[in-house]
Amino acid sequence: MAQGKRTSTDIAPRALETIRDMGAAARQARLAAGEGQAAAAARLGVHVQTIGRIESGEPGVAVGHVLGLLALYGITLDVPRPQPGAQASGLD
Repeated sequence: MAQGKRTSTDIAPRALETIRDMGAAARQARLAAGEGQAAAAARLGVHVQTIGRIESGEPGVAVGHVLGLLALYGITLDVPRPQPGAQASGLD
């Protein structure tokens, strides 16, 4: 793959579903907090379009921005740590 933004064809379907789920969770939490995208963008220090891209599940958004938005609204992820000698399960 050439350098640049990733597209949905470059990512396994299960991973895309996870990205979309995180975006939907961020949007739901933002709305529950009564904030607009502009307020979220200002708090996170990104452009308002970045918030829209995260919430729509676009795969090319920096992971730090995604996790930052989730953290703004108290959403945490429980990522299991791999055990020594265990094979990675992958998301394909």
